[in-house]
Amino acid sequence: MNGVLSAEDSALLDLLGLAKRRGYRFVTPTPATHARVLARQDRRRARSIEDVLGWNLPFEAGDIEDEELVDCLRKASALEGDIILRSRFRISSLHDQLYLHSSYPTESKDSVFLGPDSYRFADLIQMELQACRPRGGCRIADIGTGAGVGAVVASAFCNRPHVFATDINPLAVRLARINVIAAATNADIFQGFGLDGVAGPLDLVTINPPYIIDDRNRTYRNGGRMRGSEVSLDLAGIALASLAPGGRLILYTGSAIVGGHDALRAALGEAAERHECQMRYREVDPDVFGEELDRPQYVDVDRIAVVAAVMTRAYLSDRTVSAPIRARGSAFPSHHGEKDE
Repeated sequence: MNGVLSAEDSALLDLLGLAKRRGYRFVTPTPATHARVLARQDRRRARSIEDVLGWNLPFEAGDIEDEELVDCLRKASALEGDIILRSRFRISSLHDQLYLHSSYPTESKDSVFLGPDSYRFADLIQMELQACRPRGGCRIADIGTGAGVGAVVASAFCNRPHVFATDINPLAVRLARINVIAAATNADIFQGFGLDGVAGPLDLVTINPPYIIDDRNRTYRNGGRMRGSEVSLDLAGIALASLAPGGRLILYTGSAIVGGHDALRAALGEAAERHECQMRYREVDPDVFGEELDRPQYVDVDRIAVVAAVMTRAYLSDRTVSAPIRARGSAFPSHHGEKDE
């Protein structure tokens, strides 16, 4: 594990421990759902730990009976305000682990977001690795790690893995480091794009990149050109070039469907073929973030689909005895996730 935690980060780690001892559970919904819940008359002030760390509601010190919680937040410099207080972070539960991430609303450029996509991403990794576990001592990288979900979930299915995680966002690197320690995961975490700081072939790469066109260029949300698919394709190319023989890339992302055509699927198929990889591809959810279609950038888009692409590099023997492996789609086991709005 690289880096030493500061006093404030150690206090955030203690906050995760406190929440776990309190039996804290909170599934973070989409921002649209979060806004609807907070608009209710009875959801104006926090009364519980879930209100403070989940719904991110404001409170006065006397509103919360859990003095240890408030003290922990103070030690972590995680409270904003003087009389009316509010946590600077949220905590989500996912696969029996707790993760720190940014407060609501996630409007700043360095926001670290965890929501329905994170749950589906984690389920995809679990499904893939339960079906075929990596070898002992495997090398894993989670690109664009955010809160560290991919690194934590993937490592749970491996024996003695060497885990790396990268993100261009320094706040993500900070929170991911705290989250992986809380999950008892050993990981080397680097700030950088793609696999910056990670050397050598990899047995498993996981990626959950942004896939929406974002006018404000927020790193957790902006997928770039190709109607939001540019970052996904670029990171997939970096990952495929790093795979060891038999190595796998698990990519969870979104694709804008235009005239019934999935341009990302075609581009990923070509990339997989160039790197002698087989590809399995499917739509996890055919229609998410429908409100985005009202924006001019999506004027010709039918829908935004959440997709899963799993690419496996051929072993050397496969390349010499078989015809060149061509990328192709195939069915995945049934998998259902939460619906985005």
